[in-house]
Amino acid sequence: MTRAELLADDPFWLILIKCVALLALGALMTMFMIIWERKVVARMQHRPGPNRVGPGGWLQSLADAIKLPFKEQIIPDTADRKVYFLAPIVSTVPAFLAFSVIPFGPEVSIFGERTVLQLVDLPVGVLVVLACSSLGVYGIVLAGWSSGSPYPLLGGLRSAAQVISYEIALGLSIVAVILHAGSLSTGDIVDAQTGIWFAVTLVPSFLIFFVSMIGETNRAPFDLPEAESELVGGFHTEYSSMKFALFFLAEYVNMVIVSAMCTTLFLGGYMAPWPISLINDNMFNSGWWPLIWFFGKTLLLLFVFIWLRGTLPRLRYDQFMRLGWKFLVPANLVWIVGVTAIRAFRAEGEISSTTILVAGGVLLLLLIGLSFLLPEKTVQQGPKPVELTGGGYPVPPLDLQVPDKNSPKAVRARKRRQPAAVGGPAEKETEQ
Repeated sequence: MTRAELLADDPFWLILIKCVALLALGALMTMFMIIWERKVVARMQHRPGPNRVGPGGWLQSLADAIKLPFKEQIIPDTADRKVYFLAPIVSTVPAFLAFSVIPFGPEVSIFGERTVLQLVDLPVGVLVVLACSSLGVYGIVLAGWSSGSPYPLLGGLRSAAQVISYEIALGLSIVAVILHAGSLSTGDIVDAQTGIWFAVTLVPSFLIFFVSMIGETNRAPFDLPEAESELVGGFHTEYSSMKFALFFLAEYVNMVIVSAMCTTLFLGGYMAPWPISLINDNMFNSGWWPLIWFFGKTLLLLFVFIWLRGTLPRLRYDQFMRLGWKFLVPANLVWIVGVTAIRAFRAEGEISSTTILVAGGVLLLLLIGLSFLLPEKTVQQGPKPVELTGGGYPVPPLDLQVPDKNSPKAVRARKRRQPAAVGGPAEKETEQ
């Protein structure tokens, strides 16, 4: 039976178990990620992390999860209450829905029932993940608008522009994967990487996807919708208690989703990595072993998320938008044309892969050479800047004219600046 046939044959109780497991996975991964991020960043910055609650501080997230529902809910008077309450739900629900099409493993037996470690295998599974990640921005925009405050509104609008920009680059980076796998199904894409991962054969697509998924999840150095130094916290400034926790939950679940999707598309999914796959491919790629490889690759990508947050400063908004529109999208389009041309040549069978690679290398060298031959951009010279002395202070102009202190105009100006004499009657009699 195929993967889709096995999933269609699942009984109701098994589907219910998978749904509960996916919900628990999102919540547990969020709690783990919060405490892991705080500890890793603290280690990078040579300072103590959370170490009070539980052994080594590992129960800090559990304490936060208990604390947040009992905090006071503060709702602004100018807020649109219905949309204000709906926005966190709109951000959280699509994040959990994307888990349904992720293949976590191959065929296994659960309580004697043959099934696949996946909730549903859709023919357009990749598009489902893209749609769910796009819907989450509606919650951010609605949260900023319904708060009735200018700073959350600015944060929501920033997020809308950010997701639109990087959603295009993210979607284009998947086109080459779809061309190689010949399917939009996530399960078929994993099966197509049995020999070699797409991260090796499609390096530009992998790099563009990774950069785009960081911008898609609003994480540092692309966390511009929050931008604490500019927007006092961004779109969730006016949120507190459990509604703030839902935004926090959506952010970390989205991180897990895009990391799991990157693992599925480029890192072989649940397939064993190269050294282990050489030992016994049949044993380590069957049963429950693939769960270890899948979550190991996903945690590695999540660690890179934390690593970037602890090392890189936040980009300016114009730099961030320039990176998406002027670099990632054009590079993606050129790469897709190249991949399509290579596949067309291979289909003809007249040109070998070696010839294609050599021709591509020669073309790349020609482009690099032409870039050096381009004339330098001439900058129009404005007024001559003020020269600086060795101490860094500006030098006065050579034609500076010092005004005469004894001129009639200067004397009148000094008299106007002098305060008027104020005295009592006794002082006036004395003067007389």
